[in-house]
Amino acid sequence: MPRPFQIVDVFGQRDFTGNPLAVVFDADGLDAETMHRIARWLNLSETTFLSPPTTPDADYRVRIFTLDRELPFAGHPTLGSCHAWLTAGGQPRAAGQVVQECGAGLVTVRRDAGRLAFAAPPLIRSGPVDDADLAEAAQVLRISKADIEDASWVDNGPGWMAVMLRSAEAVLGLEPMRSHDKPIALGVVGPYAPGGAAAYEIRALFSDQYGAIGEDPATGSLNASVAQWLFASGARTEGYVAAQGTRLGREGRISIDYDASGQVWVGGSTRTLVLGQAGG
Repeated sequence: MPRPFQIVDVFGQRDFTGNPLAVVFDADGLDAETMHRIARWLNLSETTFLSPPTTPDADYRVRIFTLDRELPFAGHPTLGSCHAWLTAGGQPRAAGQVVQECGAGLVTVRRDAGRLAFAAPPLIRSGPVDDADLAEAAQVLRISKADIEDASWVDNGPGWMAVMLRSAEAVLGLEPMRSHDKPIALGVVGPYAPGGAAAYEIRALFSDQYGAIGEDPATGSLNASVAQWLFASGARTEGYVAAQGTRLGREGRISIDYDASGQVWVGGSTRTLVLGQAGG
């Protein structure tokens, strides 16, 4: 049965400069194996599948697949799926916000002046990184452990560890390993000089099912958890914009807000660039 789908550009400054996401509608009746097969065929970093929610507290349900596994939560799929659901005629239960049901639970997405932002979910792992893991991160990045100024576990589902380098330029200059014998999900953060359009440059490195290390052009989950780390540590006290994807020729811009309740919000642009029909 053909199902409508959209390909949404998330976090890009202009068309085709962010992180693409395939969103397949009417996913009831598709089992996990079929969803995974579609995701692998599309060959994007993530593909999502929308269906009616299983709880009255949510507006829709999403399942998120990478090329090698299903994720309980991911950031750019959350914004892209919400955008696609709204543009396809979805009507949220509450004005000004959408509630998404996913493997990690319920995630609130707010609508403000035509932009979407999701509430960063709680971390499932945080805290210091031990010497062995820090040495492994330095090895993957091909730098000295002394070049890492700070590090923390910032896992909200995909398994992220984050390391802080001295500057955005240091982040952009990295030439990481192209493969590794253990799975990694590594975020690298470096500050820009004050006063610029972006406060940080971020790179997201991850290994696939074959051990090859790839780079994500714009990553909502990593930016959400990095922001939680920065605010909790006192490194940041107000919202900011992060740049990502620069080394890939992309123009990802991720907006971070921090409200009075302590909630981190992660937002950015969303644009539908492709419409089609998917089999299955």
